[in-house]
Amino acid sequence: MEKIVSLCKRRGYVFQSSEIYGGLNGCWDYGPLGVELLRNIKEQWWQSMTSREDVEGIDASILMHPRVWEASGHIENFTDPMVDCRECKARFRADQIGDAPCGSPAYKGRRASKCQAEGKFTEARRFNLMFKTFIGPLEDSSAAVYLRPETAQGIFVNFLNVLSSSRQRPPFGIAQIGKAFRNEINTKNFLFRTREFEQMEMQFFVPPGSDEKWFDYWKEERLRWFLSLGMTKEKLHFHRHDPLELAHYARDAYDIEYEFPFGWGEIEGIHNRSDFDLSRHEQYSGKSMKFFDEQTKERYTPFIIETSAGASRSFMAFLVDAYREEEAPTADGKTETRVVLGLHPRLAPVKAAVFPLVNRDGMPEIAREIARAIRPHFRVFYDDSGAVGRRYRRQDEAGTPFCITVDSQTLQDQTVTVRDRDSMRQERVGKDGLVPFLRAKTA
Repeated sequence: MEKIVSLCKRRGYVFQSSEIYGGLNGCWDYGPLGVELLRNIKEQWWQSMTSREDVEGIDASILMHPRVWEASGHIENFTDPMVDCRECKARFRADQIGDAPCGSPAYKGRRASKCQAEGKFTEARRFNLMFKTFIGPLEDSSAAVYLRPETAQGIFVNFLNVLSSSRQRPPFGIAQIGKAFRNEINTKNFLFRTREFEQMEMQFFVPPGSDEKWFDYWKEERLRWFLSLGMTKEKLHFHRHDPLELAHYARDAYDIEYEFPFGWGEIEGIHNRSDFDLSRHEQYSGKSMKFFDEQTKERYTPFIIETSAGASRSFMAFLVDAYREEEAPTADGKTETRVVLGLHPRLAPVKAAVFPLVNRDGMPEIAREIARAIRPHFRVFYDDSGAVGRRYRRQDEAGTPFCITVDSQTLQDQTVTVRDRDSMRQERVGKDGLVPFLRAKTA
């Protein structure tokens, strides 16, 4: 993880939020390459969902009526057990102490579990994870609202709106990508547990009795999505929640987990939410959330199959999965270690880098002309600094799939060298055919 974090800062993927002021714990900024990778992940997810005829998209407000969170159970149930250490004054989640380090610099190397064993912890108390704020000029209970801790409720309260405006009927889904906020007691493992993050959620509304079939379908469909973007199959598995793990709304639940350097961690949850959500919103709002089937003349409350992926966690999993170090030959016949981000071409922030072999003989002018021609179609990077081998290595580390080099042969026959990041093989391509070449390679 230290290597990943270092690469992220060095290559402009992720920066510590407010770093010049010492940073803000649990918050991160996406740099020039990071914002492109995150956008590509979200676009691939969005396309996989909304290219279907049975899924619609929305973008709901972050701030919602506070009764939404009463109906959803978040005010009552969205809590973690918190304990304080009387010795170092640090706070911990009582159910995740494990090998967490002690919070005091004076006890470097000491584990919080030792403090726990010595009876230095307070009694556990419940801590609600929602961020509270106020609407309007008065900061009193009548003006209190919450930053949403999940995007799903914005979908549920819009169920009737989408149903009537899109003329859909169950089974159908509503997809959304958006920010969510959780006041985590402890943030850890880089982007894995943060206080501000993005979710990619799709809620699929189905007739009661068909929920198990659709639950199995979406479980396999979501695993295939990660595999289709190059994630290593052996580093993915399903974790089924046992009855004691199930959330208050869940009838059944599986996590898709990825094997990070710190162990297995959830990157997406697939849940059978039964009719809990729509029934609760009907109860609290007084508005019927039932669907009337004109064909069967049945009126029912749909069950919901949820697919909820963390955009930030997926970003981190794709980065970790793509990272590798390998020995590569150098121009003088020796070998050196090269760092490669083997990101799938559809995810790679920059699709191609363009180099002049040398900064003379008109090569820079041709290289810049090529970069200008490609840029309207793909994100491209121009680099004329240093030996071409060094430039290759920089792009390997940034995850760029293809490097295009203008050389002396270009001046003769208008072809360029295209070098593949993963195989390091090179081929000659006519400079006027680069856009269709890249389009085929990144499809």
